Amino acid sequence: MKLKYISILGLVTVMGCTKLDQELQDSLTSGTSNTNVSALLNSAYNSMNGLMHAQDLMFSLQETTTDEALVPTRGGDWDDNGVWRVLHAHTWNTIHVQFKNVYNALGSLESAAITVLAFNPNPTQRAEALFLRSLAQFYFLDLYGQVPYRNIADYNSLDPSPVMTPQQAIDTLVNTLTAIIPQLPASNKPYKASPDAARFLLMKVLLNKGAFLNRQAPAFENADMQQVVTLGNAIMSGGYSLTPNYFDNFGPTNASHKNEMILAWPNTGAATNDGINSGGINARWMMTLHYNSYNKNNSFGSAGWNGFTTVADFYNTFGSTDERLGGVPYPGVTDESGLKPGLVVGQQVNQNGEIIKDRQGNNLSFTPDVRLVEIEKSRLEVAGIRIVKYPPDYSAYSSGNQRNQLQIFRFADVILMMAEAKLRQTPSDEAGALLLVNQLRSSRGATPLGAITLVNPSNVYDPNTLLAERGRELYWESWRRQDLIRFGVFLKAWALKEADPDPVRNLLFPIAPDELLANPNLKQNPGYAE
Repeated sequence: MKLKYISILGLVTVMGCTKLDQELQDSLTSGTSNTNVSALLNSAYNSMNGLMHAQDLMFSLQETTTDEALVPTRGGDWDDNGVWRVLHAHTWNTIHVQFKNVYNALGSLESAAITVLAFNPNPTQRAEALFLRSLAQFYFLDLYGQVPYRNIADYNSLDPSPVMTPQQAIDTLVNTLTAIIPQLPASNKPYKASPDAARFLLMKVLLNKGAFLNRQAPAFENADMQQVVTLGNAIMSGGYSLTPNYFDNFGPTNASHKNEMILAWPNTGAATNDGINSGGINARWMMTLHYNSYNKNNSFGSAGWNGFTTVADFYNTFGSTDERLGGVPYPGVTDESGLKPGLVVGQQVNQNGEIIKDRQGNNLSFTPDVRLVEIEKSRLEVAGIRIVKYPPDYSAYSSGNQRNQLQIFRFADVILMMAEAKLRQTPSDEAGALLLVNQLRSSRGATPLGAITLVNPSNVYDPNTLLAERGRELYWESWRRQDLIRFGVFLKAWALKEADPDPVRNLLFPIAPDELLANPNLKQNPGYAE
């Protein structure tokens, strides 16, 4: 990988991927008394900002490669040399720019965390830095199957980074997260690393361990599944509850609805929040809405980018009473624009109930039918169901600092992870899993299920599976690709994608050729020609 450096002034630049020594008690005195460790730690947190917020980084790799999201080419719009449509079709190559950009962003996050550790942090700062390092390593393992790292003493070295195998990375993550849980302050919740954030990440590591070790045929150990349930129970005792109105989890006032927030990004309408920069949460609605979706009194020019969508098969997994489907008025949004958050389909109207037109003067009515390449003029601007999970903040719609807090770890996912672990245990605890799932469904207005299985391998859209329930609850929250791999169906056929011909190739993303040249410890992933 291409290695850069970290300034001794504490300004973190993108560097090679880094890692703390395996010895959790390691200490280093390379810092100076003038180093502001708090500022370094804020820089480390800020390394998450674009990675988590942008539509073309983590979100794209985890969602547009899956059965629930795509970005059609609409005439000349959203072609970008095919970088979007190849993700959904699984026809990408080794030089796809988004794979490289995410790889580098994770390296920046890991680098920033190791810098904190190298400058004599106090115990709390150290535990937070270890959490951020673990987060970066978790995503390296998930996306690329290889985890470059660096020891503390070598934090600014220009030598090629060592690389952990999946088993080594898992062991490091488990040991580190277990150790820092009692060291993190509960008061950090939900905007910084807390004990529950570490427990949540550890649940993810253990639940995905079998897939990380063998993506073609994941195996799940009873002890790991039992630990997932134990960790989930510990989080459940932390005073969380399911938010009565589902979209309050994501709206402009969701800072007042923290029932489910375990880890979130503190967008507050200000440029910075105690050193943490606000993020571009507006991408979550701009990327999907039409150019004319909101233009009250011609205040904003373009109201959206008319790109991202979902497919009818995913839409049809929802029951008619399921509030996660959307389609009902939302205060502060519908009365401002006519928009009803959720899966947006059919004729669009403004805040006065008047029909909105597309740029050709046709009625703006989003259709369930969509293609990877749209060429018919009448379909270019209307094809595809749009997803608006974050109700827009119209006080700062397109260019200001929005107040929607980005949900990164959410309590509902804890419930679903526990249900999955119960189903994967031997013997399976289907009754316990079903109870958890139906508690969640009841809170969302959905009809209880009579039975539940993990997955239907012949139909990823089977609505009576835990995979489908995870889709309904967590759609567009950047977990779907990981779920599909763990459930063994990422390479299956789904809407607008044929079954992958290679049984290995697309289960990991490729390492960019220049990274391989710069770091001989990296190896190209299976199925990709070096």
